[in-house]
Amino acid sequence: MTKAKTPNASPAQDADQLRSRLQQLAKDDSPATLHMGARLRNYFLTGLLIVGPVTITIYIIWWLINVIDAWIKPFVPKIYNPDTYLPFALPGIGLLFAIVVLTMIGALAANLLGRTLISYGELMLSRMPIVRNVYRAMKQIFESVVTAATPNSAFQKVGLIEFPSKGLWSVVFVTGETAGEIAAAAPGGETDLLTVFMPTGIVPPTGFVCFVPRKDVIFLTMKMEDAAKVVISGGMVTPEFVKAGAPGNAAGAPLDVPEEIVAAFEAAARAQLPAANPTNETPPPSQVSKRSSRLRR
Repeated sequence: MTKAKTPNASPAQDADQLRSRLQQLAKDDSPATLHMGARLRNYFLTGLLIVGPVTITIYIIWWLINVIDAWIKPFVPKIYNPDTYLPFALPGIGLLFAIVVLTMIGALAANLLGRTLISYGELMLSRMPIVRNVYRAMKQIFESVVTAATPNSAFQKVGLIEFPSKGLWSVVFVTGETAGEIAAAAPGGETDLLTVFMPTGIVPPTGFVCFVPRKDVIFLTMKMEDAAKVVISGGMVTPEFVKAGAPGNAAGAPLDVPEEIVAAFEAAARAQLPAANPTNETPPPSQVSKRSSRLRR
């Protein structure tokens, strides 16, 4: 409310009152301006969260297709290359051609003739001093990756190990049981050690291969994709987790029944108690309480 001007007010007092009113108006306008700025900032961040992942995903896919096309297209015969008949380059031809060729090779390796040719080729590579070491290493890596892609593979398991010191935990991918000389040298035997891969943050292709006792690995129900998100994001992205036995989720959890419904059932139970009692005696309070507790359940 504005104070009424007194008849004896001087011009200096009028100026002070006018100045105070202007300052008050400025203070009132400031929060509105800040509120609008905050809303614009939130709108910008929301748009960034929506457009950013989509744009980066499209860019990575586009870059990968172009890289594969640059590798494969020179080997595609011109008669089968659509770029020969079109005035522009058609992206994805190299990727499609690679998928078709790999599928045909896999089908060829499934019969006797294909297995014979592959065995003969591996025999030739095994006699080359340097090439055989590289080939064997690459073959083991690809076999591990393909085996890990199966649903029942141990590589799908995610765990925690206490690393790098006591009380600090790191996410690891369990690749399987340790075998060979490493397992034989372990004190507990072959079934006591697990081979795990511990990726480094932000750069998941790099990491450490560790051989950890089974009792020191805490297995998680987290999917491998969710664990990779945690590692790549540096812990900023955490998958949702519903704790087992939480109210309303586990079997046998108590239901939240309104008190009015419980009271109505209690009244109905009390009304039926005399009919079940031939002597028309008032049932003991314990019997009423037991039935009420059953209804509450």
